Amino acid sequence: MTDAARPFEPATGDGPVVRGTERAAAVRTAFDGLLNIRRVMGTSGPAEWERLKPVRAVALALEAAGIEPSAVDGDGTRCATGYRASAEDGGRAVRVEWLGPPGSGAEYAANEALRRCAEALRALGWVALEYRGPRRHHYLEVEPAG
Repeated sequence: MTDAARPFEPATGDGPVVRGTERAAAVRTAFDGLLNIRRVMGTSGPAEWERLKPVRAVALALEAAGIEPSAVDGDGTRCATGYRASAEDGGRAVRVEWLGPPGSGAEYAANEALRRCAEALRALGWVALEYRGPRRHHYLEVEPAG
């Protein structure tokens, strides 16, 4: 199957590195579609599709905001610094972390990077709360407003 025939998947931070002009165009198209769904449904916050697929919706919003996703190589080793979006609370919420390869210093950049993530998400009607887990690991828990 060619790249053009594959359905678009937002970068969650658990896949391969995804960059380039074709990727940027695909992200813009998908994000414009999300905004169009909101317009048609008459909602300024997350629409029903986003509520049903919150990890995909949050990852798309972050990628569209120009925030780099993390990535893993073929062996599952983290190879790029950026956000990682994963299901939390039985799939109703999304956990957003700032991760990178060992020795990358991602943990030192996490506070500022997560603030940028939270700002981008709040502007789109998501509630993003910052938490600190074991070993002072910061992360966001994201849910649709309302």
